Amino acid sequence: MRAFLACIVLSAAANAQTPLSLSLKRAVEIAVAPDGATRLALAEEAIEQAEQRLAQTKAAFMPNLDTTIAERRQTTNLRAFGFNFDLPVPGFSLPSLVGPFTVFDARTTAQQSVVNFADIKRFRASKANLAAVRSDAVTSKNQVTEEVSRNYLAGLRAEAARATARANVELSEALLKLAQQEKNAGTGTGIDVTRAGVQLSNDRLRLIRAQNDEDRAVLILLKSMGVALDAPVELSTKLDDHPTEPPSVADLLAKAKSGRPELKTQQQREESLRLTQLAVKDERLPTLGAAADYGAIGPDVAGSRGTYTLGVQMKVPMFDGFRRQARRQEAFSVLRQEQVRTRELNQQIELQVRLALELLRSGSAEVEAAMNGITIAETELAQARRRYQAGVSTSLEITDAQTRLQRARDNRLIALYDYNLARLDLAAATGTIMEYVNQ
Repeated sequence: MRAFLACIVLSAAANAQTPLSLSLKRAVEIAVAPDGATRLALAEEAIEQAEQRLAQTKAAFMPNLDTTIAERRQTTNLRAFGFNFDLPVPGFSLPSLVGPFTVFDARTTAQQSVVNFADIKRFRASKANLAAVRSDAVTSKNQVTEEVSRNYLAGLRAEAARATARANVELSEALLKLAQQEKNAGTGTGIDVTRAGVQLSNDRLRLIRAQNDEDRAVLILLKSMGVALDAPVELSTKLDDHPTEPPSVADLLAKAKSGRPELKTQQQREESLRLTQLAVKDERLPTLGAAADYGAIGPDVAGSRGTYTLGVQMKVPMFDGFRRQARRQEAFSVLRQEQVRTRELNQQIELQVRLALELLRSGSAEVEAAMNGITIAETELAQARRRYQAGVSTSLEITDAQTRLQRARDNRLIALYDYNLARLDLAAATGTIMEYVNQ
């Protein structure tokens, strides 16, 4: 319901051309709505198909009922069935062709499987497959959430880069004004003004590029959300650090083993194939079935009489040309393939957790170093400005300090983005992506 309301608000904002304040949580809610990402719609259809396959296997335990109504007119050659009515009387014989006569038959037939171990295994395999498909749908939801989160972070980075570029332009404008004042006061030179003007032009060019990058990042975000690309939005979150002490590797791996839907999907798929292989094996066991019919038969409707048949049948497979054995070996080979994929997935999950944890730790250190760099660079620039105004240095010292400050700002932006991306990677690796979004 919240996602539906978010879609309505976003549509209204698009019509009114009023930017919608978009948080990460709301962006994800819109993306995972029923009319959001295409991947989720396909996952829902996959669940529907698996449910119908389960219903088909369940039908093996239900009776099959058929009703037929037939009326036929026929002739029969009794000699074709071995009847010979020749009499030892010369010139006299009974006719071998009987008819034409009419037969009316209205009948209901029922068949029921009583004992079939292969059908039981197939039913359990379909249930395991349905569970796997549902877990796969959770995986698709997490993947959409991760994609939207990454694009949202990219949008925050582009927005912060534009703000940084704007701050650099404002700083260059202030320094150009200072150079002009110093020249007018006779303590500066024309080259100082020119140098400040070149720096301002470069910073304005970077601002234009940063604005283009932000527009492109927003378009990519809207596409991943599955909404109109002309919808005006405003990202309400800021790119900031959230210092936390990460859990131990053992705790993270345990959380990943229990929280990753991909692993659950793979385990359930493996179980489904194991049961399928056992179902083929159980096809060599005897099966027991029952059949019955009841109906009216006669020369016409008025002359028909009720008749019935009841029967029990046991079928014992003997030899099928080794087809069953070949199918069993094929199913067993497919099962071994899935077991290999399960082991590979476990190793991949562990690798993702360890890499994300290392990136998180290094990202935290990078943020701290970048913050210190900003403080030092700002102090250096302030000192350079004072020295220039006092006439004890040239504008080159200011330009160098300005360049180092811009580099420090860029380093801070990169460090913040890497740190937040590492947090997202760790949440995705441990299967807690929704907890990350709801923070």
